Amino acid sequence: MTDRKGELAANLAQVERRITAACTAAGRKREEVTLIVVTKTYPASDVRILSELGVRHVAENRDQDAAPKAAACSDLPLSWHFVGQLQTNKVRSVVGYADVVQSVDRARLVTALSKEAERVGREVGCLIQVALDAGESARGERGGVAPGGIAELAGLVAGAPGLRLAGLMTVAPLTGEYAGQQQAAFERLMDLSTDLRRTHPAANMVSAGMSADLEQAVAAGATHVRVGTAVLGVRPGLG
Repeated sequence: MTDRKGELAANLAQVERRITAACTAAGRKREEVTLIVVTKTYPASDVRILSELGVRHVAENRDQDAAPKAAACSDLPLSWHFVGQLQTNKVRSVVGYADVVQSVDRARLVTALSKEAERVGREVGCLIQVALDAGESARGERGGVAPGGIAELAGLVAGAPGLRLAGLMTVAPLTGEYAGQQQAAFERLMDLSTDLRRTHPAANMVSAGMSADLEQAVAAGATHVRVGTAVLGVRPGLG
């Protein structure tokens, strides 16, 4: 356990240096960027170590992994983010632990999240997942709504009981005009965030960038970066 704590501490320190350097290069303050550690496939013991090391935001993308892990770590001062594609039949479980759902991309999901959040008396933050590999009215390969669908979906979230419209999220696309163009993709997301905030000023969270491209996300203006491998190491096989 001591060896693992040392390993995670060293990795966190390196990621911290990267974020700080990226902020300096972009003329931003370090406190403008929040680190979310993506703990998928890793055990609750790692989450506990991360908490001891000062991490306050963790993310998961599969409810079957996240639910027991969140329960095992319920005594820790953590905010849990759900970042994977979310099926409506998993909403009841996810609302039980997630403070933020970053992958809202369709009206049916908004309805399900609202119904469950209201039932249990929780407020769930919601990010609209934007698919930059989609046409104006399609969905992306890895989920997400096309840019042309943001305004309508944001309006639904903003008017839904139990939900709080927090902002936008994207994953750097593998296909389309932004494939291999992370900086341009994240800058496009920032433009879309500016548009959104004209109607919903409080929806100012922009989640973008992962281990390989967090610098580009920070340069573009992201408020949150989602880092897994750079902190926890290369993920074990999922079988």
